[in-house]
Amino acid sequence: MLTVGLEPQGIDIRTMAELAAAADAAGLAGVWAPELYDRSATISAAAMIGATERIGVGTSIAYGVGRSPLTLAAEARDLDDLSGGRFVLGLGNGTRRMISDWHGQDPSAPAVRMEELVTLVRKLWRMHEGPVEHDGRFYRVRLQVTGSVAAPARQIPIYTAGVNPRMIETAGRAADGLLGHVLFTTGYISDVVLPAIDRGARHTDRSPADVTIASLVLAAVSDDVAQARREVAAQIAFYASAKTYAPLLQTIGFGAQALSIREAFGRGDLAGMVAAVTDRMIDALAVAGTVDDVRAGLRRYEGLLDHAILYVPSFQLSPARVRESALGLIEAFAANAPVSG
Repeated sequence: MLTVGLEPQGIDIRTMAELAAAADAAGLAGVWAPELYDRSATISAAAMIGATERIGVGTSIAYGVGRSPLTLAAEARDLDDLSGGRFVLGLGNGTRRMISDWHGQDPSAPAVRMEELVTLVRKLWRMHEGPVEHDGRFYRVRLQVTGSVAAPARQIPIYTAGVNPRMIETAGRAADGLLGHVLFTTGYISDVVLPAIDRGARHTDRSPADVTIASLVLAAVSDDVAQARREVAAQIAFYASAKTYAPLLQTIGFGAQALSIREAFGRGDLAGMVAAVTDRMIDALAVAGTVDDVRAGLRRYEGLLDHAILYVPSFQLSPARVRESALGLIEAFAANAPVSG
């Protein structure tokens, strides 16, 4: 069964908590906290946890490169304890440039880095069993606890983000789930994502069925269908303006449109960026329109995703409109059964 979650962007933490409470009351399966240079996913997740009682709460994503493994492991333990076992640790690297320029870290071999990080975080969750010693390519830890440490109440799920096949394989090799990108089409999921998960899982003698497939799905709801489609078009243009995603857009058949968007971006032509997003791109990359339109559009992910995270567009939108659209999406998908723990 396809379950539904929500990731709001472009709003303050108090509004994120308000929307999390509304999603909890409506019976959605999860709410997810984003992270950027001005927003902490773990602190946002704590606010969401404090406003909810039943719904799953995850980070989508917390930058693994921006925290030491020890800090990351401790934050996740605290969040899972605070939530009563409802937390999912979603990790990502960001782009290579973000790794080097934002976090001052080595951007080489990001998939290998993430696999090492996931393994090390799990070791640190077992520090109650004895000293933790790790000498890896990216991380070195020598930890001897000085007092008694309780075992975690459960094995906290870790999902890793991936766009290209090798990074997607990482989820299959090491994680409990994948966090897919907003630019994934159903064709990309079936032709690239699922085979990569299969390869990664078999590489470490795991079953692909043990890996939850979750992905962001761009969504906007409004009785004014044209407005909803303009809003998702703007968000598509925002991502397509980044050269990082050019290979993905080429693979899914939108290379020419992406080039036009980047050219408009280079001219500082925001209206031209959005105008370059075609109806075919909107239909392939988003679900937008009335409540019925959005519900019908999401059905195309059934059998491909385990969990669809509705990504509320925020580019060129006011926080008030983001909140309104998020509440509309919550209403549209009310009464979805929560994911079991």
